[in-house]
Amino acid sequence: MAALPMVRVALLIAFSVFLTLVLGFGLPSVLNLFARSCGIPEASVTECIVLMYALFVLYVAMPRLPRGTVKVEGKAVLVTGCDTGFGLALAKHFHRLGFTVFAGCLFKDGEGAKDLENVHSEKLKVVQLDVCSEEQVSRALQFVTANLEDPEKGLWAVVNNAGISTFGEVEFTTMDTYKQVSEVNLWGTIRVTKAFLPLIRRAKGRVVNIASMYGRMGNALRSPYCVSKYGVEAFSDCLRYEMKAWGVKVSVIEPGNFIVATGILTRDIVTTTAEKLWKEAPPGVQEDYGKAHFEQYMALMRSYCNSGQREIEPVLDDITDAITSKRPYTRYNPMEPHWWIRMQIMTHLPAAISDRLYF
Repeated sequence: MAALPMVRVALLIAFSVFLTLVLGFGLPSVLNLFARSCGIPEASVTECIVLMYALFVLYVAMPRLPRGTVKVEGKAVLVTGCDTGFGLALAKHFHRLGFTVFAGCLFKDGEGAKDLENVHSEKLKVVQLDVCSEEQVSRALQFVTANLEDPEKGLWAVVNNAGISTFGEVEFTTMDTYKQVSEVNLWGTIRVTKAFLPLIRRAKGRVVNIASMYGRMGNALRSPYCVSKYGVEAFSDCLRYEMKAWGVKVSVIEPGNFIVATGILTRDIVTTTAEKLWKEAPPGVQEDYGKAHFEQYMALMRSYCNSGQREIEPVLDDITDAITSKRPYTRYNPMEPHWWIRMQIMTHLPAAISDRLYF
C-alpha cells in the first residue's frame, strides 16, 4: 500500500487514540452500569470491550498475510478498458510480471493503444474491445482463443475494468444517462464475463470485477454510477456462488477516491456535464431547484477534481493479489482510511446514524 501523507497518518493516529480513550474509559463505564442493572459481572464487560478493540486494530492495521502465489508462467490475462487509468497501468504491470496480456481498448488507434503497442512484445497484445458491442466482444473472444499458447488450458483471468462515471441529481439526470452508464459498467461487465467464462473455467482461473466504494454505499449526485456499481457487486456475488464448483475464484475491487490519479474527473468535464445537465432538465425542475442551487452543487463537483489519492499502486496491488494469490479475498478495499471508516459506518450501522453523520 502506498504511503499516506503525514497529515493523514497523524489524523488516523489521533482518531485511534480518541477511540482508545472512549472505549477504554467512557464505554466500559456505561456498559458496567448497564451490566450491574442486569446482574452481569462488570469485569466481563471490560474484557469484551478490550477484545473487540484489539480485533478492530488487528483488522485495520495488520498487513496482508501471505496465502501462497500461483505460477505466472504460461498464464494469460484479459484486461478491459486499457485506454487510460487503471487499465493502461494494469496491462503494463501484468506484462512486467510475466503474464501474456490481452489489453482491450475502446480506441485501437488511441494514445493508450499506441503506448501499449510501442512495448513491442509478443506477450502484450492490444485488442479492439467496446464492451457494449456484442460483435466486438465476440471478435475479441476469437482473437484471444486463437492467440493463447494452449486454448485447452484456457484463460487464467479476466479483469473487468472498463467503466465510465458521471454525476448529477436524480431530477437533472436523463434516463439515457442512466442507461449509458449501466451499459458500460454493468452490462459490459456481464457481457464480457459470459463470453470468456468457458475459457476461465478450463483454467480454474479468476474473474476480477472493478466496482467501487460507491457499489457499497450511495451518495448524492452519484445515482447513475452507484446503480451500476451496486449491480456489479450483486452480479459478482451470484457468480462467485456458481463458480465455486468449478474452482473459479471471483473477486471484487472497491477503489475509493482516485480522481487525481486517474484523471477521471476534470474541471473541463465538470463544466461540460453541468451545461448538459442544466440544458436537458425540464423547465419545472430548473424553476423549482433554481440556478443558485445547481451552481452550488457544480462548485462542489469542481472541488473534487483535485481530491483523492495520487498514486494507483494500492489498486494495482489488490488486483494483482486477486489474480496471483492461491486464496484471493472476496473483496478488496483500496481506499483512504476515512473512506473505509465511512463505508463501514454506512453499511453496518442503522441508516439513521449514517444519514445524520454524512448528509
